[in-house]
Amino acid sequence: MHFVLFYDVVDDYVTKRAPYREAHLALVRAAYGRGELVLAGALTDPADGALLVFRGASPEAAESFAKLDPYVTNGVVRAWRVRQWNTVIGDGIP
Repeated sequence: MHFVLFYDVVDDYVTKRAPYREAHLALVRAAYGRGELVLAGALTDPADGALLVFRGASPEAAESFAKLDPYVTNGVVRAWRVRQWNTVIGDGIP
């Protein structure tokens, strides 16, 4: 099962994320290394959000990630939400 973490970000996100980027990427790498995070990246043109795709039986990994993410805790992400994604084809589909 997949869960998508959506980030809505502040204006001038690319500049404002800079002080927290390394800590954010460390969290990303750790989640990916544990097999929880499948894909992650910022939206561009315009740079107004990000998507992170998690794999698991519940939304817990995605929710925990967001609560610890320095982008969230430092106000660079103004809102986040997790949605279950009913994937039908691709890597990790039984």
